[in-house]
Amino acid sequence: MPTAKAQPGKTLLDPSNHTLIMIDHQSQMSFATKSIDAVSLRNNAALVSKAAKEFNVSTILTTVAEKSFSGPIFDEIRSVFPETHVIDRTTMNTWEDPRIAERVNAIGKDKIVLAGLWTSVCIVGPALSALDQGFEVYVIADACGDVSDEAHERALERMIQLGARPMTSLQYLLELQRDWARGETYNQTVATSIAHGGAYGLGLIYAKTMFGASEGH
Repeated sequence: MPTAKAQPGKTLLDPSNHTLIMIDHQSQMSFATKSIDAVSLRNNAALVSKAAKEFNVSTILTTVAEKSFSGPIFDEIRSVFPETHVIDRTTMNTWEDPRIAERVNAIGKDKIVLAGLWTSVCIVGPALSALDQGFEVYVIADACGDVSDEAHERALERMIQLGARPMTSLQYLLELQRDWARGETYNQTVATSIAHGGAYGLGLIYAKTMFGASEGH
C-alpha cells in the first residue's frame, strides 16, 4: 500500500523545474486564429508572461518572420520581458532551429512548457519533437489558438496521445504559487489573478474589499 507524504508530485510544475517557450504570439498569426478570441488570447498571454516573470521561470521567446511577414510579438509579452532577446526563425517547427536547442540545453530543464500560435503547427512541431527526445511537455491550451476549433482540438489530442500534458493559463500561475503561505510571491500572484483571472479575479477583489480576506497568508 502506498504511503502518503506531504510533498508535491513529480509531474507538478514549480518555478525551477521547467523552461517556458512562448511561440509566435504575433499579429499575422492572430488574424486567422478562430478557436479563441483575440482579447482572451492576449489576456492569457499576459497572465502566462507575468507568472513566468514573477517566479523567475527560464523563458524563451520566439517569433517567425517577424520583420518580413508576421509582425512583432504581443506587447503583453514584450512589456513583461523588455530585455529578453526574441529569437526570430524561418522554421515553422521551433525545435528545428539550432538556437532554440542551444538555449534549451543551456537552461538544462527536462520539463518544457509551450504556448503559442497556431496549435496545430507551431505547438505540435516542438511538442512532438521534444517528447521524442525525452523531455516532458506541457501545453498551456488557452494561451494557444488555431484557425478553427477543430484544428485546435485535434492538435491537442495528437499531443496528448503521445504524452503531452494540457493545462490553462490560470492553472499555470496557481501551480507555481501552490501555497498561499509563500509570502514572497503572494502579492504579485494575487495582483496577476485580479488583472487577468476573470471571475476569479473579481472574487479576489470582492473578498479583499468586503472583509479583508487573505488566502491563509
